[in-house]
Amino acid sequence: MNIPLKTPREVEKMRAAGEAAWRVLEMIGPKVHPGVTTGELDDCCHRFITEQLNAVPAPLHYKGYPRSICTSVNHVVCHGIPGQRKLKNGDIVNIDITVIKDDYHGDTSRMFAVGRPPVLAERLMRVSYECMTRGIGAVAPGARLGDIGHRIQSHAERNDFSVVRDYCGHGIGREFHEDPQVLHYGRPDTGIVLEPGMVFTIEPMINAGGCETRLLPDSWTVVTRDHSLSSQWEHTVLVTEDGREVLTLPPGEAL
Repeated sequence: MNIPLKTPREVEKMRAAGEAAWRVLEMIGPKVHPGVTTGELDDCCHRFITEQLNAVPAPLHYKGYPRSICTSVNHVVCHGIPGQRKLKNGDIVNIDITVIKDDYHGDTSRMFAVGRPPVLAERLMRVSYECMTRGIGAVAPGARLGDIGHRIQSHAERNDFSVVRDYCGHGIGREFHEDPQVLHYGRPDTGIVLEPGMVFTIEPMINAGGCETRLLPDSWTVVTRDHSLSSQWEHTVLVTEDGREVLTLPPGEAL
């Protein structure tokens, strides 16, 4: 496994890419409301990324993906393709943003509630966020990848939810997807040892039902096999000399 360690200069570029990514989410949040289509959200993000941030939407044309962001609604686990679907009161939606700024990638996603969601949806969003923060809290030099997955899995299952096994976090930098793969389940004190300069995403997909998924015929959209709700949050994380830095966290926002 070839895990690139980022130089200080590369880290600065990744901070800039991370800032661009979170700025897109901050911009689009107020526009998520009943009646808006996922395609309209995509168009708005595309214009903001290209015209305001002078950046590139990384998903567009990536291995044939047709849009600039991913919008995963309700039982869609990940990679939902924006289109004509209108959001309605009670929906929950994950908006996944990856931008390329000065050749480096910033990758983050966030859940949004449309109107007033059901109690189960609210609890799922809260617990999935806590799963992500607990995973991030395990990042430190000398820790191991299994520590991250164990914390996420333990918290999800303690709350009677399940962790998707088929998709995981990933290294990121000049390339969209680099080593290592970051599983969101596992055993403590297993896996590779974390070193300063590693950068990867932590993005657990947590289901209200079973962990099994199904890929739709469009070859991108992943849904829960049992049609249960799914929720995901994501940040890009740098391993530092004494802990971690979340490269996609807006200033003043605490995890």
